[in-house]
Amino acid sequence: MSNSTHSKAVTVHILDKEYLVSCSEAEQHDLIRSADFLDQKMREIRDNGKIIGSDRIAVMAALNISHELLAQDGSQEKVDHNVTLRLKNIQDKIEDTLYKSQQLEF
Repeated sequence: MSNSTHSKAVTVHILDKEYLVSCSEAEQHDLIRSADFLDQKMREIRDNGKIIGSDRIAVMAALNISHELLAQDGSQEKVDHNVTLRLKNIQDKIEDTLYKSQQLEF
């Protein structure tokens, strides 16, 4: 078994607290990035001053991140649809051009 599949305890800091999280070495970088992102979101909520208590701040951060993720997912479907339409349009133009060039050869 390679080292990348062995679990390792990683210390992350979120809102002035230390957490030990077990993950594989391959996932360590992503875990740290995720913890840093969550810490940033929670600090934004805390610094806004409207929500008090780390539990409530964590729930609000989770809701905000979930909302952003779901909104992004919907946007991705629209982007995919637009890309598909544009590719179809380009394909039609290429086919028209090829057809016209064949007509000129005869």
